[in-house]
Amino acid sequence: MKRLGEKTQLNIRRIFLVSFDVISIIIAAYGSLLLRFNGPIESQYLHRVNILIGSMILIGLAIFITFRLYHSLWQFASIIELKNIIFASIMSAIANILICELTGNPLPRSCYFIYFLLLVLMVGGSRFIYRFIRLYAARHNIRGRKEQRPLEKVMIIGAGVAGEKVYKEILGSKSIYKEVICFIDDEPSKWNRTIHGVSIYGGRDKIIEAVNKYKIEEIMVAMPSASKRDLIDIFNICKETKCKLKKLPGIYQFINEDVHISDLKEVEIQDLLGRDPIKVNLADIMGYVTDKVVMVTGGGGSIGSELCRQIAANKPKQLIIVDIYENNAYDIQLELKHNYPELNLETLIASVRNEVKVNKLFEIYHPDIVYHAAAHKHVPLMEDSPNEAIKNNVFGTLNVARAADKYNAQKFILISTDKAVNPTNVMGATKRLCEMIVQTYNKRSQTEYVAVRFGNVLGSNGSVIPIFKRQIKEGGPVTVTHPDIIRYFMTIPEAVSLVLQAGAYAKGGEIFILDMGEPVRIADMAKNLIKLSGYEPDVDIKIEYTGLRPGEKLYEELLMEEEGLQDTPNHMIHIGKPIEMNEDTFVERLINLKEAAYGETDDIRSLIKELVPTYQYGITPKRRKTPEIKKDSHVQVNEQVQVSKTVNI
Repeated sequence: MKRLGEKTQLNIRRIFLVSFDVISIIIAAYGSLLLRFNGPIESQYLHRVNILIGSMILIGLAIFITFRLYHSLWQFASIIELKNIIFASIMSAIANILICELTGNPLPRSCYFIYFLLLVLMVGGSRFIYRFIRLYAARHNIRGRKEQRPLEKVMIIGAGVAGEKVYKEILGSKSIYKEVICFIDDEPSKWNRTIHGVSIYGGRDKIIEAVNKYKIEEIMVAMPSASKRDLIDIFNICKETKCKLKKLPGIYQFINEDVHISDLKEVEIQDLLGRDPIKVNLADIMGYVTDKVVMVTGGGGSIGSELCRQIAANKPKQLIIVDIYENNAYDIQLELKHNYPELNLETLIASVRNEVKVNKLFEIYHPDIVYHAAAHKHVPLMEDSPNEAIKNNVFGTLNVARAADKYNAQKFILISTDKAVNPTNVMGATKRLCEMIVQTYNKRSQTEYVAVRFGNVLGSNGSVIPIFKRQIKEGGPVTVTHPDIIRYFMTIPEAVSLVLQAGAYAKGGEIFILDMGEPVRIADMAKNLIKLSGYEPDVDIKIEYTGLRPGEKLYEELLMEEEGLQDTPNHMIHIGKPIEMNEDTFVERLINLKEAAYGETDDIRSLIKELVPTYQYGITPKRRKTPEIKKDSHVQVNEQVQVSKTVNI
């Protein structure tokens, strides 16, 4: 009903414009004669215009439609619209010359030029008068909004097309309680000039001065074509002001002239990472994903769902999402079906711990490529539940790896972590065991087994950024474990695109290591996020240091010394050399580990240490006593089905 009303209103506006243009053509035609003769018009010329006026109107309107004069938003009329009016009027005048000459009804030559001038004046004048009326009404609207409640004072950084569009939308809206006080732009030729009466105060060095002078409350960065370095510099200045900070997304919207205030987003911590987004040559990916049956375990998680998005975009023969958590799986299923309606998609709820189920899935679908992202990844929780980490991470990986070999998958790609390097926690140690399983299978199978190891990803489930945001929203304190703790960070799409490319480079047996850039101090990240939210760290929002959690390191490593480092065609992807190990001993100890994990043994860490010599564990965290399970328990029986006295590799 609302759309119908908007469409009716649009049609009424166009009818009004067409009607006014008909009147304009008539006035221009007869007015040109009146001005030409500067008195009484000779009857023969008046008669000729009377004969041809209908044709002049029809042809003139056709030309106006061709130049899209009825498609512009005239409240935003600018030099582009004026140019279209001038060209349309020129063409209309030329058409009149042809009509008059070809029908044997010529007019004095000066009439055609006067007709053109009058037409520009009438058609252009009507549009720009309408614009000025709307502008006046908008300014009156601001005064009305001020009377209702105080308006938030806004500074726009970027006095270009995008900045002007944001300003106009604020000015014209009845529901946006903001007032643009000034612009900031680095172009000196714009300084001390105005945009619609609003001053351009100066360059970025004047931001803090202007904020203090005008008591600015919100800063909007409307620079869609600015470089990453310029944006970071501007964000770093802005975060010192305590103002709310928003930015306009990338250049694509600017190119499409699709700029709205609703497009402004909060500046995120990843905007301050200090590097340009990583770009991957998709041609390298498509060759091995296109027309293949691809399975993603843990496909509903942060990494798994992004893997599904990027794989779906590269036209696989079939995409199979496997996840134990149905809500996440359902969400990504809906998204992919909406974005890729032709995609052959299967979404399956299953646990990688269930060997029978995993084998059944491989038997039915015969995946060509397997991305194994299913895992327990929460470090403190896995310290409290080490047996669960082993069951899911180690033996879940073993089940999927074994099925990939049995059913002749072409590639198996394990999603690993930098916590697998010299691990100090159970989660990291289990991921190192997964890497060892992958390398063992690669020696015995026709399937290419590889692992991809990387650090923290921004925005993943359970990551530090959402926790900090929630704590800031609640008024603090923001909790950091240690003032010197540092981590490597990458965005989820960046990490996944590199994972996909690493899969293209895989020959089997490699541990691919992603270049995560420079490490980031978590305390600095917390301070920046507090500032970006408009607060002062340790004044408005306290930062509280809670001490390192069990199994947590001050810094993570991406490589063990023995692994060395080899380059690949992509400078962001490296290869660690596999560390030699006794496979028979490894398999024997895996058997012991499996029995201990399913037997809910308390001293599981010592068995992990036997398998992963680089695992360093100190004080064992206090854990709740595992409830004793009766021998006739149904749960006990189901779990024991998964346990065998041998581990087949």
